[in-house]
Amino acid sequence: MLKVSNEQTFQEQISQSTLTVAIFKTTWCKDCHYIDPFMPAVEQAYEGRITFIELDRDEVPDLCEQLNILGIPSFIAFREGKELVRFVNKLRKTHEEIEQFLDRAIEVSGALPS
Repeated sequence: MLKVSNEQTFQEQISQSTLTVAIFKTTWCKDCHYIDPFMPAVEQAYEGRITFIELDRDEVPDLCEQLNILGIPSFIAFREGKELVRFVNKLRKTHEEIEQFLDRAIEVSGALPS
């Protein structure tokens, strides 16, 4: 997973013609650490369909404010610089919920013109 620490790199990544999912976390967030053990398997399961990037909310506070990131971890799917769908709330996210969100992101991306 590509770690992104500034807005310019973030914009470059989400501007791709492929589906990119940005994951916003922090080092002090227990729910963020909860997903760490299974995220590599999730990333591998969606290889070739989704590019994953990770941002530390504390490193990009202005970007998080612009994107209205209120809870972490938060997941936002982008394609060609446009937000498609998001999974943002203050609750702990399960492996199944994350995969449901990713499937939905693929579905929405697939419905858009290439």
